[in-house]
Amino acid sequence: MQNNLTIKEIAKLANTSVSTVSRVINNSKNVSENTRKRIQTIIDQNNFQPSMIARSMVSKKTNTIALIVSDVNNPYFISLVSQIEEICIKQNYSILLLNTMTAEETITNLKAEIKTFNIVKEKHVDGVIILGGEVDKIDINPEYATELNDLSKNIPTVVVSQTDSSINSVFIERHQKLSGTMITQHLLANGYKKIGFIGGRPDVKITKERFNGFKETLSMYSTFQEKYVILNDYYVQDGYNAIEKLISTDSLPQALVTINDAVAIGAIRALKDHNLEVPKDVALASCDLFPNSEFTIPRLTTIDHNNNQLGLAALQQLLNLIEHETLPHLPIPYPKLIIRESCGTKFKQN
Repeated sequence: MQNNLTIKEIAKLANTSVSTVSRVINNSKNVSENTRKRIQTIIDQNNFQPSMIARSMVSKKTNTIALIVSDVNNPYFISLVSQIEEICIKQNYSILLLNTMTAEETITNLKAEIKTFNIVKEKHVDGVIILGGEVDKIDINPEYATELNDLSKNIPTVVVSQTDSSINSVFIERHQKLSGTMITQHLLANGYKKIGFIGGRPDVKITKERFNGFKETLSMYSTFQEKYVILNDYYVQDGYNAIEKLISTDSLPQALVTINDAVAIGAIRALKDHNLEVPKDVALASCDLFPNSEFTIPRLTTIDHNNNQLGLAALQQLLNLIEHETLPHLPIPYPKLIIRESCGTKFKQN
């Protein structure tokens, strides 16, 4: 049979209507199984490939999801983007990745995020997932909130962040405070009393919650000391800088909680440059597992937030909004403590 058939010609061959063929192409449910099989056979035999434009005109859908990321170089975002993309492929959706590069706070970056919202509207995507950026702030800029709410009103939007009352989007949350609590409890259980906290910007919800989990837990069983705390940012260099500052002020504690594995790696390097070993001289444990942290020297004790389930939950919620269907809710599993070498457990045992 001939290739390059039109939808109208397929309808004629299948002895049905053009609208029925369109519903089969767009995986609509309102088609009998026998009719669907008959149409699908004709489509397969002729290698029919409907254009995305034609499909979107009929279904009002593009099968495209916009993924807005504040820093695609951040290992946390890399793993989450990969997870969401993998699930999207299985669900026959494509990803439009928009990297705003707005990890640092500036007026220009705020405008860049708002500009991205306008780009998304022009692309006629079916839904939006937002990872990081202004929405993670403790005090969200009112202009940003207005623009994000406008986006959510017009396009189904899911935000992977802690809930904020000024935003009307659907939120997918992680157990941020619990991660700070768990990792501090583990260090205390290993006998450390003087414990510090490094990394994370103070104006971001993630930092606030993890730090509060750390501070409250430490205060229950030991003494919290402000001199052991440095809140700066989330990257390797910030871990390095924090250690330099602690050493320069003679404020190095027995153990450190880091905001994530990247900061921990920078801290280990800085300690090494001062001839200090982890965990012999300073124990160290992280609040957030990043890929490949099991290959550092020493291997990092950390918290696994089950990001694979996080990505699945975010996409499931978004598809729920897009399809207006009731889908089973996927709760985010509780964090898991991964005990390795940097906390000193094995060192103490030996």
